[in-house]
This record gives sequence, C-alpha cells and structure tokens, in this order.
Amino acid sequence: MSRSGQSHILAIGGGSFRPSARYGFVEASGLLRYGLDLTGQDRPRLGLLATATGDDAEWLLKMYGAFREWDVELSHLTVFPMPNVEDPREWILSQDMIYVSGGSVANLAALWRLHGLDEAFEEAWHAGVVLSGQSAGALCWHVGGNTDSFGPALRPWSDGLALLPYSCGVHYDSDPQRHELLHASVASGELPDGYAADEGVGLHYVGTEFIQAVSVRQGACAYRVEHDGADGVKEFRIEPRLLTS
Repeated sequence: MSRSGQSHILAIGGGSFRPSARYGFVEASGLLRYGLDLTGQDRPRLGLLATATGDDAEWLLKMYGAFREWDVELSHLTVFPMPNVEDPREWILSQDMIYVSGGSVANLAALWRLHGLDEAFEEAWHAGVVLSGQSAGALCWHVGGNTDSFGPALRPWSDGLALLPYSCGVHYDSDPQRHELLHASVASGELPDGYAADEGVGLHYVGTEFIQAVSVRQGACAYRVEHDGADGVKEFRIEPRLLTS
C-alpha cells in the first residue's frame, strides 16, 4: 500500500468514464488515472462499489471493462443480498484506492451504516487508502449536497459520512437545478460552505484541506460556495489543472 501518511479524497462531479469507440463500452478517464497515481503503486488495488445503484451487476461489469487495459488489480464489494466478502472492513483496508459509483446517495449512506462500512471507510481514509467516486460517490464523503435520491426534484441532503466538513455540488454545469439549490441550501444554513465541480472535474482533498481541482474538459471549472454573512452566498471560480492524459 502507498500509506504515504496522507489521506486523499477525489470527489468527481462527472466524467469518470467515457464512451469507447473501440469497445462500444466505456473506458476510464484521466480523472481515475490521477486518483490511482495518488496511491504511489505500480499496480494498485482498486476496489469498486456500486451500492448507490443497488449493486447493479451490469454497471459493475462496465466498470471492470473500463479498466481492461489498465495495470490495476480489480475487485468489488456488494451488500446485496449479503456482503460478497467475508470481512468487508478487511477488504476495504486492503485496497489502495476505492471508487464509488453514482446513484442514490441516501440509500448508499443508510446501507453503509447498516453494515458498518462508514466506520471502515473512515479507518481506511486515515490509513492512506485513496477514496474516490462520482456524483453520489463524491457527495458521500462530505456533509452533504443536493440529491435526487427521493424523487426527480432535487432536495438538500446532509447525512453524509462528513469526512470532509463541506457541502458538495456535482454535475454543476449540466443541471441548472443543482447550482441554484446548492446556493439556496448554503444561504439558508441547511448545508455548510463547500465546493462544487462541473462535468469532467475532480476535487482533490488532502486530509480535510482542498488542494486543487483537476479536469479532463477544457473550460470546465470547480467552485467554492460560501455563505456571505447575510442572506446569500458568494461563489468563487476555481480554475482546475487540465489533465493531458
């Protein structure tokens, strides 16, 4: 394991995977290469979770296929109909990087707590396992954000694992609802100050400190959203580092 003494989280607003013309499938984007590089391993152990999709077998298969030409050791953790490994905590701690798919973040958090995975992820984070994910898999590490877990209309949600003491906005440039509701939720105090990411952008934290944004899309951005001390918010644009591979 890398176990560099640092705790990394890579929260992705969208764009972890992209269509592959060669395979008619999906392939992993440079955002995931960036995350894997944080492990410091030549052949990192990458653990996949699709809890937020109800452990959808088709999506798990797509994720396996997306890394077909990458030098990684893949495995996955499911909880339906029961955990697929004897000791989920041990499995989590044995990985170099965890990737969590999108889907229902509210269901994900409830199931993780039911199975004690919330505590295992916190332990792994402190131990140096890189935690990552997209959409629900990005929101979960924060205090919360906006989610469609309860229906088509987005709602504020503040029941995340809170390893990061911030709110999080995902799909920030592709869904106008998310931008407006995050502003309203921070302004009202329903959610704390936080960060947001456009499609193709990842938010990199070391410990609880935001370090930088990285992107695979020219022109895509990250944002800092803060309560303005009155009845509104201030939003600051963060230019990401463009990943070239």
